[in-house]
Parts: sequence; C-alpha cells; structure tokens
Amino acid sequence: MLETIQSIEDRFNHQYHYDWVFLNDVPFTQEFKDTVTPLISGQVKFGLISEEHWSYPDWIDQERVANSRMELKDQVVYGGVESYRHMCRWYSGFYQWHELLTNYKYYWRVEPEIKLFCDVDYDIFKYMRENKKKYGFIISIYEFKITIPTLFETILNFISHDSTVQPEIPKDNLKDFIIDKDGEYNLCHFWTNFEIADLDFFRSETYQKYFQYLDQAGGFFYDRWGDGPVRSIYTSLFLSKDEIFWIKDFGYTHPPYLQCPLDQTIRQDKKCSCDPGKDFTLNDYSCTGRYLKINGLDKGEYSSWNEVPYHLY
Repeated sequence: MLETIQSIEDRFNHQYHYDWVFLNDVPFTQEFKDTVTPLISGQVKFGLISEEHWSYPDWIDQERVANSRMELKDQVVYGGVESYRHMCRWYSGFYQWHELLTNYKYYWRVEPEIKLFCDVDYDIFKYMRENKKKYGFIISIYEFKITIPTLFETILNFISHDSTVQPEIPKDNLKDFIIDKDGEYNLCHFWTNFEIADLDFFRSETYQKYFQYLDQAGGFFYDRWGDGPVRSIYTSLFLSKDEIFWIKDFGYTHPPYLQCPLDQTIRQDKKCSCDPGKDFTLNDYSCTGRYLKINGLDKGEYSSWNEVPYHLY
C-alpha cells in the first residue's frame, strides 16, 4: 500500500491535496495508520465497513454458496474465496453510502499494488465537473463467463419488470460496448480496480433498485458476480456515451495488465516511465478497441485497433 500511495501522491495528489479514505471490514491497526498517514498530502480518514454489508443476507443459502465455491475454486481466479464475494457485493451496492463518503461527489478507487507511470498534470475531478463526465476508466477487459452465467438475464428481467427504468435509458448510451449483434452480453466491462466516477450516479434511486434486484437474486454468492460487470453494464446502459471517458494519459498498472500511452509526445511531456510495447489497450483480451470504434476515436496512434482479433472467454 505504501508504494501505491507514494505513486499517486508523487504523480498527482501532491499538487491538489485531496483526501484519502481507507475502508476495511476489520479495524485498521494503529501501525497501519501511523505508517501511511505521513505519505499523504491531504486529510486521511479510516473507516470500518459494517458487518451487515460484509456478511450473508438472510435470504442466502450458505450451503449452496459453499458448494459453489468448491466448484469454482480451481476453475477461475478467486473462485473459492468467500471474502471476494462479499467485496464484490459491497462495491456493487454499499460503498457509495458509507458515512465517510457522504460528503464527497467524486471518488477515485485505489487498490494495493497499482502504480501510475505518468505525471497527472491536471485536476481530473475538475475536468469531470467542467465536462459533465460521470465515469472514467483506464482498462477494459472480458469477464470470465463462468462467473456470471445468470447476470445479464437477471438484469434484463429487472429492466422489463420495473416500469420506471425504461424512460431513464438514454438513446445515445454505450450499449454497443457490452451487447453483441445477437443481443447477448459480450463479457466486456470496465476494470474497476481503477475507476473515477460521480458518486451521485451510483446513489440514484434507479441504481439502488437495480442493486437490490440483483442482490435478491443471490448471484454475488451463488455465481461469484463481479462488481465490474455489474456496474459496467449499468453504466453503459444508463449513461450517455459522452458521460463515459477513457483516460489514456495516466499510465497505469494493476498486475498483470498495464496501460502506457502510445503517443511519444504524451510520454515525454508527462515523464512516463512505462514501456508502450507492453500496453494492454489493443490486446485481444482488451475491450478498449471496441470502445474506441463506437466513439469514433480510432484515429492517430490507435488507427490500427481493428487489425486486432477479439475473442470471448
């Protein structure tokens, strides 16, 4: 965590002094607080996730969950990890309501082991506010199909059964990013270990209905639904294209994937320390080429994106 904090402070936050909020399902030790606080230029807050939001709701069959974890443990990453299911559920429906976040409009999600490679020489939150952006991502990727066999069907059921939802879906949304020509979910999602977003969007009444419907279905525990597909599908359907933006100039890694600006001028101006040859943007496991095409951004250094094959996993 120390290296992660240092990376973001050195590359961005030493100029703006934004707050850091640390949340955990167990109390942070005094050693952790005393160690990370001196690295941070803004205020530091430490909070506890409520047990209610990090436990099984009473409608979940825990024996069925245990059997699911046994079936998936050797088939997919985190397939057998109980805490991972709690985390995905929490990020899907509860984090935006935590008492330490209620006074904030925007958030930048940070996870241990991530790193920035380039200087962020502008205020990303000010950029969002001035340009009316509600969701920013760096890496997009295909989900493991085995973890979400019932997710898209459940979402379609929610949309068809809630009469208040349909009018809120904008016509110029990003549905083509997540839905193929046959009307099926193509497994694309924003990789949510990094995201910068408007908290009010995920605090809306419609999103709360959406999460509650999914939560009652039990897929976070029975299937191992990830918060990435859950929020990416909603974001792609309920936001206009121009409210979602790809952040191409940060330079970022969450092992094993890396994003490095392909534009040499950007790398030089922003003092990037990454290898563009390792950039994941146009990898055949990335969905960002699809995003570029939909938004007419297939120009310049990314003009060759359509030469890359795309596969479903």
